[in-house]
Amino acid sequence: MAKLAFLGLGVMGYPMAGHLQAAGHEVTVYNRTIAKAENWVSAHGGHLAQTPREAARGADMVMACVGNDDDLRSVCLGDDGAFAGMSAGTIFVDHTTVSAAVTRELYAAAANQQIGLVDAPVSGGQAGAENGVLSVMCGGDADHYAAAETVIKAYARICRRIGESGAGQLTKMCNQIAIAGLVQGLSESLHFAQMAGLDGRAVVEVISQGAAGSWQMSNRYETMLDDKFDHGFAVDWMRKDLGICLSTADENGASLPVTALVDQFYKDVQKQGGGRWDTSSLIKRLQNEG
Repeated sequence: MAKLAFLGLGVMGYPMAGHLQAAGHEVTVYNRTIAKAENWVSAHGGHLAQTPREAARGADMVMACVGNDDDLRSVCLGDDGAFAGMSAGTIFVDHTTVSAAVTRELYAAAANQQIGLVDAPVSGGQAGAENGVLSVMCGGDADHYAAAETVIKAYARICRRIGESGAGQLTKMCNQIAIAGLVQGLSESLHFAQMAGLDGRAVVEVISQGAAGSWQMSNRYETMLDDKFDHGFAVDWMRKDLGICLSTADENGASLPVTALVDQFYKDVQKQGGGRWDTSSLIKRLQNEG
């Protein structure tokens, strides 16, 4: 069992840190909104820190799950950042979805202090975090990954090192690119069924057992048909992620025409006031057009 710090207690980080504490690790948490950290300690035990540096002091490993590139820099760097409290030989594991560029920047900064850094973005959404069945895609040095994997397994269905620093983030981009097209296709399919006067549930019961089946179909079709989107992964966060994908594609020459189009469809959803709706809310855009 290890002494751990966890930075960021959002919809993903809160249950992930809970799984670590339940697994027997000694966990200290930090959150920008202190009340959420206080609630976590009340629910799970462990300790609360006022700054990332304080949380990281004496920890064997520091985990983070925050919002974006700037949030990640803020919890890592500076006088109150986690790196300032970490000792040589310890490891920072980043579960945030950020750019590969900031990952490599922080990897170099960590290496200067003899700290390991593993980029380990996750997929599986809030339900995956709560149930401890996330898919974790990692980049970084092999020995640092091997140490981190033993801790990450507390909330992972699968955890795999894809390559060197940044490879985990690039793999998460592949994940989001694939999801964007799937959700748009599912939205169009259900919208078509509705416009054709079909029973959407009956349609899905049949087509989900064939080549059209997917996680998105199995887990989102009912709430889409019921017009419920107050759950899951928010459109605002998906647009952030797709922006990273499209920016990286500009750099490496990849062609992402569908991703670029769906990103604009999500922009339309934001204009409808759906920034906090689940990503499956793409169907509402079609319904409003119809």
